[in-house]
Amino acid sequence: MQRILARDIKNHVGKETTIQGWIHKKRLLGGLTFINVRDRSGLIQVVIQDKNEVEKLRGLQIGTVVSVVGTTVSEERAPGGAELHDAKLEVLVPVTDEPPIEIDKPLSHKPDNLDTLFDNRVIGLRNLSEQGIFRIRSQILRSIRNYLHDQDFVEIQTPKIVAGNAEGGAEVFKLDYFGKEASLAQSPQLYKQMMVGVFERVYEIGPAFRAELSATTRHVSEVTMLDIEMGFIDSHDQLLDFIQDMVYETSTKIYEDNLDILRKFNAPELKLTKKFPRYSVSEIHEMYSKATGENTVSEKDLSPSEERWICEYAKKKDGCEAVFAINLPLEAHKFYQMINPDDPKTVLAADLLFRGIELATCPMRENDYKKLMEQMKEKKINPSDPGFESYMKAFKYGLPVHGGCGFGIDRFVEKIVGLDNVKEAILFPRDINRLTP
Repeated sequence: MQRILARDIKNHVGKETTIQGWIHKKRLLGGLTFINVRDRSGLIQVVIQDKNEVEKLRGLQIGTVVSVVGTTVSEERAPGGAELHDAKLEVLVPVTDEPPIEIDKPLSHKPDNLDTLFDNRVIGLRNLSEQGIFRIRSQILRSIRNYLHDQDFVEIQTPKIVAGNAEGGAEVFKLDYFGKEASLAQSPQLYKQMMVGVFERVYEIGPAFRAELSATTRHVSEVTMLDIEMGFIDSHDQLLDFIQDMVYETSTKIYEDNLDILRKFNAPELKLTKKFPRYSVSEIHEMYSKATGENTVSEKDLSPSEERWICEYAKKKDGCEAVFAINLPLEAHKFYQMINPDDPKTVLAADLLFRGIELATCPMRENDYKKLMEQMKEKKINPSDPGFESYMKAFKYGLPVHGGCGFGIDRFVEKIVGLDNVKEAILFPRDINRLTP
C-alpha cells in the first residue's frame, strides 16, 4: 500500500492508509494509547486500542521508526484534521535508549542553555519548532536564488582554499597546501569580480571563514554568505536599490508564508518600506551623539550600539527597520572599493542594517586598472603577488563599472525569525569553542 504523508492524511478519510515515520510522542488516555508519528511533512495522530498492538510499543522510546496501517478518520483536534484508527504497527527501527532531550516540547533558547541545545543538535532538530527555523532558512535561500535568476544572474562556485593571504587582514585560517602557504577563503571577493568580465552578473551562496577571536552573539568562525556582483551599473544608488528590492521581496514573502512558525518564536512584526532610508555614517554619528550624549563623531565605523539605535530610529521615523548607512569613511575602505568623487574622505559603499545588526556591505568597485594598482600599493599590497595575478589580469583586459555586496545569510535568518544569537540560525555552528558536532 502506498505511503501517505501527514500533510495529505485528511484527503484519505474513510480509507485504509499506510504511514511511516518516527514516534514523536506517546500518551495513555482513558484506556487508549495515542502516538504521534512524525514524517517529513508533519505529525499524524494514531489511536491504538488493540492490546497486542500496544504491546509492540513496550520498552520503545521516542525516535523509534514505525510503519502503521489504519483507517483514516476525520478529527479536527488531531494534527492535520484526521487520525488513524484500528492501527496495526510494524516496528522498523527500535529505539530503547531514552533521548537526551524531549523533542515534543519547545526547546529552550536561553543563553545558559545554548551549549545543551548545540551538544544535542542532531536530536533537537527533530523538534518541529527547531525544524521551522531551517525550513525558513531554506525558503530564504530559495527566494533569493529565484529573485537573482529572474534578474539574469549566473550562480558560481569559487575556491575556498586560496593562495597565501590573498584578501588581506590577519583573521584567516592558515594551512599547509602541499608545502605551499594557503588559507581558507574569507570571501569570494576577488573571484566574483573576475567573473563580471564573463557573465556581467554573478552570485554565490557558500561558506566563508573568519578566524576572529570573538565570543559574541554576532560572530562565528564559519559563516554562510550571499555574494553578489553586477556590472554596467550607473550609480551606487542603482546598486543599493537592487539589494533593497531583493531584501524587501524576500522578507515580505517569508512573513506571508511562515506566520505560524514566526509567531512561535515571537518574531516581531515586519516593518519595511519599499524604499529603505539612507543616512550617511557621519550623520548617524552626529544624531546618535546628540540623542545619547555619547560622543562618537570621531569614530570611523558604527558601533553595535549605533547600529541598534539607527534601526530603531528609522523604524519610528521612517516606518522601516532596514536602513542603509552610506558614505563609509575612507580610513576603513578596502583596496578594491571606489573612492567617492564628490567626497574623497568617503568611499561609495554602504552598510545594510536590519533590526540592529549589519547584514551586508554594498560598495562600488574601482574598475580602472591604474587606479586599482595605486590603491593596492597604498594598502601595501603587491599587485604582482601570485594571489592577485589573475585578479589584476581581469582588470587589465577590461572590466566595466561594477559593484556588489557580501550579505550574511545567518544573520538574516536570525533577525527574520527573531532569535537572539546568530548561532541559533546555523545547523551546526562553529565558533572559538565549538568544533562538534
